[in-house]
Amino acid sequence: MVEKANDFIIKKGDNVSVFYKGTLEDGTIFDSNEGKEPLKFEVGSGQVISGFDEAVIGMKAGETKRISLSPEKAYGLPRKELIIKVSKKQFGENEVKIGMAATSSQGHRGLITDVVGEDVIIDFNFPLSGKTLKFEIKIASINR
Repeated sequence: MVEKANDFIIKKGDNVSVFYKGTLEDGTIFDSNEGKEPLKFEVGSGQVISGFDEAVIGMKAGETKRISLSPEKAYGLPRKELIIKVSKKQFGENEVKIGMAATSSQGHRGLITDVVGEDVIIDFNFPLSGKTLKFEIKIASINR
């Protein structure tokens, strides 16, 4: 029996093209490629978060699936060592407010989460770490 491309069931090593919409638990969309080019990746290669990678295995072209990923299967849990306290003096004359972006001397981007007296707390964790993510995934194509 000869398998047609649209009958392929996705397995590790396949190259797939997918459309997706990612939302937080409250329904806020954090990313989507709807109306754009599909995301292309090799299944199992680590190019996408592990839960997304695992979710497409067993799907067929044209199939749609909704998934919910725990932080461990998405961007991980926040790491305490990536939350640092610095002196407000490091910002010079610039105004410092909660919610502002900050960049480390190594070029890492963080978010100011608190200002207490002369101390500024900056969180350098990825913004989606610690969050449960929901995805709607549609397989556009499978290439072997």
